[in-house]
Amino acid sequence: MLTTIAFDADDTLWHNERFFQITQTRFAALLADHAAPEHLAARLLAAEQRNIGRYGFGVKGFVLSMIETAIEVTDSRVPASVIGALVEAGHQMLAHPIELLPHARETITALAGRYRLLVITKGDLLDQERKLAQSGLGDLFDGVEIVSDKTADVYAALFARHGTGAAEGLMVGNSLRSDVLPMLTAGGWGVHVPHDLTFALEHAEPPLGHPRFATITDLGALSDVLSRIPD
Repeated sequence: MLTTIAFDADDTLWHNERFFQITQTRFAALLADHAAPEHLAARLLAAEQRNIGRYGFGVKGFVLSMIETAIEVTDSRVPASVIGALVEAGHQMLAHPIELLPHARETITALAGRYRLLVITKGDLLDQERKLAQSGLGDLFDGVEIVSDKTADVYAALFARHGTGAAEGLMVGNSLRSDVLPMLTAGGWGVHVPHDLTFALEHAEPPLGHPRFATITDLGALSDVLSRIPD
C-alpha cells in the first residue's frame, strides 16, 4: 500500500544543475591564467566534497568552495576583482528564474488529494523556499522538508512524521545516492528520474533487481509505476 509520495526539488521538479555548470565555466575563464580547466574542476570538486560538512549543499557552499579554490591555485594572489565576480555569480544563481521540468506540474496536480505529497530536498533554506514559491507548486504539497542530507534515518523520520511510515512511502528524484538508495534502505519505494546534468557527488550504481526500485524517463511516466504498486 502506498500513502505518501515525496519529491526531490532540484533537477527533479525544476532545472538547477545547469546554473552550476554555467558558473563553473565562468570560474574556469576567470582563472584561465592559473590552471587548466580540468585541473581547476578537480580542485573545485575536492573543495566541495571537503566543505559539505561545513556549508552543506547549495549555492552558498559552492561559491565559498570556488573562492577557496581560487585562493589555492593562485597561491593566495587571486585578484579582488575575481573574488567579486564569483560573489556576483552566486547572486545571479540565487536569482535565476524557475523552469519546471517536463510533466512536473501536471503530475503533481494529478496526484494532489490522492496521496500525501511532500518535498524533501537539500540546499540553502532561503533559496529552496524561494524556488518552491516561484514554481507555483507549493500549495499542492502537504509538507516541505529542507534537510542537510538524505539518509535512511532521515527518510524514516520524515515519512513517519508526515505519513504512515517509509514502508508506505515513495521517493522520487534524480539522484540515486540521495533520493533512491537511502529510501530503499528505509524500506520504501525509490523512483529514479535521471537528469542530463547531475552533480558528480550524487552518482551511484542503480540497485538493479530491487523489487521497490524503478527508473522513469520523466515525471509523466510516474503514473505507470504507481499503477503497479499493490493497494
